[in-house]
Parts: sequence; structure tokens; C-alpha cells
Amino acid sequence: MLFDLARPALFALDPERAHKLTIAALKAAPLGRAARPGALATEVAGISFPNPLGMAAGFDKDGEVPDKLLAVGFGFAEVGSITPRPQAGNPKPRLFRLVEDRAVINRMGFNNGGAEAARQRLAARKDRGGVLGINIGANKDSEDRIADYAEMTRIMAPLATYLAVNISSPNTPGLRALQDESALTGLLDAVLEARGADGPPVFLKVAPDLEPSDIDAIARIAADKQLGALIVSNTTISRPDLRSHHAHEAGGLSGAPLRNLALQRVRDFHKATGGSIPLVGVGGIASAEDAWARIKAGASLVQVYSAMVYEGPGLPRRITCGLEKLMRREGYSSIAEAVGSE
Repeated sequence: MLFDLARPALFALDPERAHKLTIAALKAAPLGRAARPGALATEVAGISFPNPLGMAAGFDKDGEVPDKLLAVGFGFAEVGSITPRPQAGNPKPRLFRLVEDRAVINRMGFNNGGAEAARQRLAARKDRGGVLGINIGANKDSEDRIADYAEMTRIMAPLATYLAVNISSPNTPGLRALQDESALTGLLDAVLEARGADGPPVFLKVAPDLEPSDIDAIARIAADKQLGALIVSNTTISRPDLRSHHAHEAGGLSGAPLRNLALQRVRDFHKATGGSIPLVGVGGIASAEDAWARIKAGASLVQVYSAMVYEGPGLPRRITCGLEKLMRREGYSSIAEAVGSE
């Protein structure tokens, strides 16, 4: 109700300024109780999740409010992307609301305060518990991006429940080339060596704009490297029919128009992996029904971000309450039972 009252004022602001105000409001809010395990509890990659709904990377780029996100009902929070050195990102404006399409286009460019500032901030909350994913990236001007990922792994592994390797943002030139088979093998070898034998699971975040041969190659490499999960998917550079006057802005498209493509990519990766690697479904999820469809298509976990822009902070609890009803209505005793059941 409060969000409904505040939304016109927020939407009157530049989207990036509104986002900063949202982060500031969360920082100032009292710390509530994190979600507790219940009927939706599930285990993925050896990690116990109180529920399968997470906040996707990109919202809390610098790891400022993970505990506040857990307190609004998310079962896990993924912060970042964080790079070794601070970087300003791409020129403004770089974030656009497509209200008519319930979508967002961004070309932020991994803007963040760098690894050391995030490390100090996240180290201070380490004993609070909760499932924390740390999404790592490379600096735009790096001479050796694989070395950047290895460095970020060494810095963040002690603080993370899982590490998410982001090679699928369309807003850092050349980054998606790391999804190519030979480059991806070298990258993951470097990350896994830097993580060590006792480090957290490594999740790989992939783009939705992949050819069938790319999907098969990534699935094969993920199995060979024994990755914890694949995050399917990042924003898209494709442009379905859109009504907003921002439709032709450069950058990654997220929100409702991504729903069908991202759902299909979960199906594709579930088939390519034979269900042997957990999937995290993300892209266009705005309701319990959306999340349930992603789970039945093969996702063990789901994430949201853009829908929060339009639905507000009550969305996590609406989705988790709805998921529990759907799960029981269809006769499943756990989320894990429903994964891939379509």
C-alpha cells in the first residue's frame, strides 16, 4: 500500500536516482527477520535455501543491503556485479523504464565501488547468516579479464555462500565472448583454482541470446567443471515488440518482454544438461505463476529484479505465498519434486 502511494513520486524521478533513493531507504529501515525455512525450503549445490526466491544481481551492486533484502522475504540475495577496481560505468542516462511494457533497459556497465570497499562491507555482516551470492565481473579496461575473475574469486570466496561468474552482461564490450567454448574453459579453470577445494559453489550466469550449439557447449563444460548451478539468464539484446518510446535504447532488456525467451532457455538448458546441473531461472518473473512455470521447466531456484520496480517490496512474500499454494494444489510436497516436472 505504501509503495502504491509512493510509486508516482518515484516514477517522476530519473530511474537511477529513484534506485539510489530505494537503496538509501532500505539502509535506513530497521532490520527485520530473515525468511525461515518452511514448506518451500530446498537444497541446491549443497546450500540450504529457506525458499527458492532470490533477488538477482544488479539491484544491490555494492553489497549495501543484502540483509534488508533477506528481511523482505527473499530466500537468498545476490549482490554485484563487483569488479576488482572501482569503475563509473557507462555515461548517463543509462537506465530506462519502459512502463507500457513493464520492462527496463539498462546499459549501466558494471558501475560499482570496487572489490575492497565491498569486501569490507560484506565482511562486517558475515556472521548474520542467510544465503549470500556474490556476483563477480571484470573491469572494462582490464588487460586480462580472466585474471580479474580469478582475483575476485580469491577476494570474495571467503564471504560468499556461492559465487556467480557473470560473463553475460551486454554492457561491457567483448564480455560475452567469454561464453565461447575455449574461452569459457580457461576462465572456469582459473576461477576454480582461485577458489580452492574448500571454497563456495560456483554458479555461471549466461545470456538468453544463445544458439543451440552454445547451449550444448556450455552445458557440457558446466558438467565437466562440476559447477554448482547455471543462472539462466541475463538481459537480452533482442527487441521483441515494445510500445515504450525507450524501446530503441541500447543495452540489455529485462522485465515482462523477456519472460518467454528466458523460460525457453531454462527448458533448453534442462534438456541439454539432462537435469544434472541445477538451474536458476531469472528474467521476466513477476508472479507466483511465473516462478512456478520456471520451476516446472527445470529451475531449482528463481530470481527477480525488474518486477520489483513495478510491484514494490511486497512482491517476494506474494510470490512465496503463491508458490506454496501452487505446490500444494498440484500435489507436490517440496519444490525439488516439481523441478522439471512439465
